[in-house]
Amino acid sequence: MKSSRLIEIFRDGNLVVPIYLLKNYKDLKLELNEFIYLMYLYNRGDNLLFDPNTFAKELNMDLTEIMELTSKLTEKGFISVEVSKNEKGFMEEVVILDNFYNKLKMYLLDDLNKEEEKAKDNTDIFEVIEKEFGRTLSSMEYEIIKAWRDSNISDELITEALREAVLNGVNNLKYIDKILYEWGKKGIKTAKDVEDNRKKRRAQMEKNKDTDSDVDLGVLDGWLDDE
Repeated sequence: MKSSRLIEIFRDGNLVVPIYLLKNYKDLKLELNEFIYLMYLYNRGDNLLFDPNTFAKELNMDLTEIMELTSKLTEKGFISVEVSKNEKGFMEEVVILDNFYNKLKMYLLDDLNKEEEKAKDNTDIFEVIEKEFGRTLSSMEYEIIKAWRDSNISDELITEALREAVLNGVNNLKYIDKILYEWGKKGIKTAKDVEDNRKKRRAQMEKNKDTDSDVDLGVLDGWLDDE
């Protein structure tokens, strides 16, 4: 189904689609035509009498297409078509949307958890740096930290760089940025990488200390001078 048909259906007033679902239906592994059909059923309410001819007419689809969409949504676990006895005692097929509601609930909860974790992460690293600096970060400093994270630098690595800066008596982000830049050139991405590089540096200094009394044991424990 083309997007133009979706627009026509909206204009006809046949569907009311929650904006959240419209933005995220692909994350639910739905094709556009499957999504439109599912929203049509959703708008018709629970325990809807399964009437494919009426569905086809109202959605301007072929009967074959309706049957195929019904089969696909059933296979994907969004709907079920069950036989039940109506008030007059006759057997009839009805569309059950319980599976869709359950899938949507789980998706929303997962999305909410991700947002909460993201918000928690966004708060933690800023609070850690502010605590170490003993002051509130400026708006510019917030942007610098966000830029690190946007560059896929983990909070773990930022914390290690902060530790190096504090140990060397420096409490500004420019210094930390330089550490992260140098670590990036060396392929250091985790706290384990940092520790491994420290051990390697210490071993090298131990090896050289008897032959080179002028070895600089100062700035960043050799981080920024190591080629």
